[in-house]
Amino acid sequence: MLKLLPLIGLFIFGPICLAQNLSKAAIEITKDDVVYDPSYVVIDYPNGDVPSHTGVCTDVVIRAYRKLGIDLQKLVHEDMKENFKKYPQNWGLKGPDKNIDHRRVPNLMTFFKRKGEEKTKSQKAEDYKPGDIVCWNLGGGITHIGIVIDQKSESDSNRYLIVHNIGGGQEISDCLFSYTIIGHYRYKSP
Repeated sequence: MLKLLPLIGLFIFGPICLAQNLSKAAIEITKDDVVYDPSYVVIDYPNGDVPSHTGVCTDVVIRAYRKLGIDLQKLVHEDMKENFKKYPQNWGLKGPDKNIDHRRVPNLMTFFKRKGEEKTKSQKAEDYKPGDIVCWNLGGGITHIGIVIDQKSESDSNRYLIVHNIGGGQEISDCLFSYTIIGHYRYKSP
């Protein structure tokens, strides 16, 4: 059975189109000027967001999915309320925090592993498809996340580009293998 969801004038027909639309949504958000700002901010719930001119790597993923009508803030918060002990306990919290939990890479990794599809972590470009979510270890305990899009590298026609925010705002980069990959997921929808 096909699931039909509105998307800014487009429609989603199954997981392949969802991945294509996620890629398009990720590319679209790179047009916005965003300053990297990891500050803790109290935000609305559900569908809350930090100020539109600020953000971090997780906000790229959150905003792209939100363009498809998928609210990761709500989905992660609800899953953490029910399964808090299954999520990383890195921040000394006694329970979930709807303002920040979805903005932490380890929490998104746990959510995508629990509710999505965990894919192979490899050094083969062909294993990574548009709409995939990739997580990296940048060293020093710093994690990072981005979305594979449907544009390819100029130096390797097998390798797709990434939309992410690593400090210079939301951008498109040829960085799939620039860092140590620690997670690879596909998340279709609830």
